[in-house]
Amino acid sequence: MALIKVDFLSKYLMRTVSFQAIIPVDNFDETTYNQEVKPFKTLYLLHGIFGNDTDWVSGTRIQAWANDYNLAVIMPAGENKFYLDNNYSGESWSKFIGEELVTFTRKLFPLSNKREDTFIAGLSMGGYGALINGLKYHETFGYVAALSPALMLDDYLNGTLEIPLIPKESHYFEFIFGKAEDIKGSDKDYKHLIKTLVSQNVTLPELYICIGKDDSLLKNVDDFDEYLNQLQVKHTYVIDSGGHEWYFWDKYIHKILDWLPLTSNNMGINSGNVTK
Repeated sequence: MALIKVDFLSKYLMRTVSFQAIIPVDNFDETTYNQEVKPFKTLYLLHGIFGNDTDWVSGTRIQAWANDYNLAVIMPAGENKFYLDNNYSGESWSKFIGEELVTFTRKLFPLSNKREDTFIAGLSMGGYGALINGLKYHETFGYVAALSPALMLDDYLNGTLEIPLIPKESHYFEFIFGKAEDIKGSDKDYKHLIKTLVSQNVTLPELYICIGKDDSLLKNVDDFDEYLNQLQVKHTYVIDSGGHEWYFWDKYIHKILDWLPLTSNNMGINSGNVTK
């Protein structure tokens, strides 16, 4: 399994950007090592606010589990931009995630181009970003998982949204989400997106949402779960012990890999497995 850092010039972000990639091409097994590499199923994995493209590798065991599941994992640096297109800055983060990054990585690595083999997930800010972009680009992503997703639009509209280290009197939230009166019914509104797709009778991605009992976002996520139930949208919703923390995300990214259409093979010899 190779861990690779890639820098490339993004036209949608107008600068060079970075991502980490886990590509399990070097599994050493006598029966498989010299065989042709088949296209990998791929998980696009988004970090939370204040994080970067190294977060998932340093905070969880995703590297070992990707090797076990023969899964490619792409982890972009999302800065603090919530993975949204931004009219103020001209940065098109949503197009970057849903279009450019997928196209570029499929050219660079042996990744499957099938919808049923292409997944997106994220935690907190990245959970919001995975949900928004998984729905917007439902023809690309067949499975969407949101861990402790930052579903805070109602808090923003009510003027009660707070994030530690970000001064409330700053213009950060307006810079990210736009003016409050323009949010409802936009492509940043997760309830609007899901309702629109249901009304259009499109094939929705499979949805998985999880959150800890001690997470301050629990009420917000509960509200979205109830909304999905009202629309009769099939989804998996799990509440478990834990808070907004890496212990929870490490546990649940493994559960999400079990939920995805993957096969665990524990294939080959590596530094964590020298018994084969």
